[in-house]
Amino acid sequence: MKSLQDILYACGAVETRGQLDIPVERVAFDSRDVSQGTAFVAVKGTRTDGHDYIGQAIAKGATAIVCNELPSNMSEGVTYIRVKDSALALGMLSSNFFDNPSKKMKLVGITGTNGKTTTATLLYKLFRKLGYPCGLISTISYRIEDTEWPSTHTTPDAIRINELLSRMVLAGCSHVFMEVSSHAVDQGRIAGLEFTGGVFTNLTHDHLDYHQTFKAYLEAKKKFFDQLPSKSFALSNADDRNGSIILQNTRARKKYYGLKNMADFKGRVMENQINGMHIKIDNTEVYSPLSGLFNAYNLMAIYGTAMLLGESKEDILREISSLQGAEGRFDVIKSSNNITAIIDYAHTPDALENVLRTLNDLRTHNEQLITITGAGGDRDKTKRPLMAAIASRLSNRLILTSDNPRTEDPQVILEEMEKGVEITKRSKTMVIVNRKEAIKTAWNLAQPGDLILIAGKGHEKYQEIGGVRYPFDDKEIILNLMNEE
Repeated sequence: MKSLQDILYACGAVETRGQLDIPVERVAFDSRDVSQGTAFVAVKGTRTDGHDYIGQAIAKGATAIVCNELPSNMSEGVTYIRVKDSALALGMLSSNFFDNPSKKMKLVGITGTNGKTTTATLLYKLFRKLGYPCGLISTISYRIEDTEWPSTHTTPDAIRINELLSRMVLAGCSHVFMEVSSHAVDQGRIAGLEFTGGVFTNLTHDHLDYHQTFKAYLEAKKKFFDQLPSKSFALSNADDRNGSIILQNTRARKKYYGLKNMADFKGRVMENQINGMHIKIDNTEVYSPLSGLFNAYNLMAIYGTAMLLGESKEDILREISSLQGAEGRFDVIKSSNNITAIIDYAHTPDALENVLRTLNDLRTHNEQLITITGAGGDRDKTKRPLMAAIASRLSNRLILTSDNPRTEDPQVILEEMEKGVEITKRSKTMVIVNRKEAIKTAWNLAQPGDLILIAGKGHEKYQEIGGVRYPFDDKEIILNLMNEE
């Protein structure tokens, strides 16, 4: 059992009231998770302020309160700690409570707009093939060796992260690969974690509903690298226009990977097909079952990371040739009548354009490319017409449909998307609100040899409508249609 004074190290305490030598059974920032002996951290969130729930936390048994502002009425027998930033304090307290698990493994964080999930997953698979016990924290799932369960966030809250890392330590993991979202950096969820290295994939238009401006979004990503210690490495995409800016103020060792510009780890795509590619990495040609330029960058990122973690070039390239991608990322399915469906998580303008350009580069153009896409509700509205414009320009036929409308009217979302479709492309564009019907329509339109891109939801097994999550799986629906043939 920990005492309160044991876990207060580096949490930024400004003032304390009460006893510090008291036992702490758990740390919580949600009053609903409080029980007897809890240290409750009052964090001001985007929707609620934890300071408003201090009374409830004490009523449920909290014996210590960590906050930005001391309440006017303080309960007897409760210890209060005022800190500079309770969100950052939560990270430090959580890390200390679980015995600083990130210091006991090689933890690598991957950040960027696109490619985080694939890069993190490929690194996890690569290092397992190299013989290391590994953990993974990603958008799709959390994994400790062979055990896997669905994730709830790209980057969990600080308590959950440290709990997971603690379990990974107990399981004997030597390496952990973790997606780091801009929200997580901005909200201090990674405070207290010690990263062996950080990887930057790319930066494009996304999450402006939260960050408001592209500059703020960039700064959130950059902050992750700014916080890396000098003994860590910072690996960035040399071909991304923000690749060097991201590393501008880092103390970590700077390294770059790329396909076009000068880089420490250099690649070149030799041949690209829908079922795989030949790529030259540091003058050695290897085959990968992954397709597309975006996957070439993902492969260069994992190669560079593995090299910086001390693995041999020969071992890395040998294992790369058999690595399969992450679920719902350029997931290719072929039917018996030669119709090919591609399930992809592309939900930003840049990601959608990358996938469509890849498909157009790989196809003969004697076939149709039918795209199904939508846009999420309660998110950045400015990208809706942009995505429709890209999809209509790069597809033979376009079906606009619901993604996760959440609390918004799906019809309104689609009307906003439709504004981006060029007048000359409108005759080849359909709007079908029901996503299952949209997929079915695309299947009925397709002829042998055609391609169907189902974009936006990827690995997700639900559709959120009216704030309720209903079971929904793009892959399952298209497979059922294929099996009916």
